Amino acid sequence: MLRMKDIHVNYGLAPALKGVYLEVGDKEVVSLLGPNGAGKTTTVNAVMGIVKVKGGTVFFYDQQITGKPPHKIVELGISLVPEGRLLFPQMSVKENLNLGAATRKSRLRLTSSLDSVFRIFPRLQERCSQAAGTLSGGEQQMLAIGRALMSVPRILILDEPSIGLSPVLVEYLFDRLKMLIDSGISILVVEQNAIQALRISHRAYVLELGQVVAVKSSSEFTSSEIISSYLGD
Repeated sequence: MLRMKDIHVNYGLAPALKGVYLEVGDKEVVSLLGPNGAGKTTTVNAVMGIVKVKGGTVFFYDQQITGKPPHKIVELGISLVPEGRLLFPQMSVKENLNLGAATRKSRLRLTSSLDSVFRIFPRLQERCSQAAGTLSGGEQQMLAIGRALMSVPRILILDEPSIGLSPVLVEYLFDRLKMLIDSGISILVVEQNAIQALRISHRAYVLELGQVVAVKSSSEFTSSEIISSYLGD
């Protein structure tokens, strides 16, 4: 479904990604792990066309999407939940959700998509008319995910979904993500919380200093010794 091959990204003269490769299959959940500064956010931004790729290729199914603008990538069926959420705080929950339905296809499915989001996150329906900026951190993360789902993606990319949340909310959020997985959507999740990410994923890639240093099935990363050796936890 999604494939990155030998991706290179520079920030000025400094290399940020050095030959990164990655694959996410149909109905598969893949974790991208690593410490701060490893290049995880740059990797997903390269997929979405947010940063310029210096070398390498990104494929979505059989289509080469390297260099396409972000709105065209969303139209193809890839949606990103960015680190930091990037909501519109003065707008209501429903208005933020409606903004996620930015493609022609998603606008035609607006009502059914809202119903689906509210099934996964009932709290958002309760807060429907409330300004996004007044929500708790956990509710804002639910809203960011819900907004991404409104584009009816075939693959959902989540960049640090658990950041800043309490352990209880992290547990709840990942349980909600399991509902999405059961619906058949593919997911690429970028996380520093390795335990939670590995719990829901099939495979995991580990980045270090802009390079892939390990690729294994998630079950092979569950030993604390292995996680410590790769992630420094």
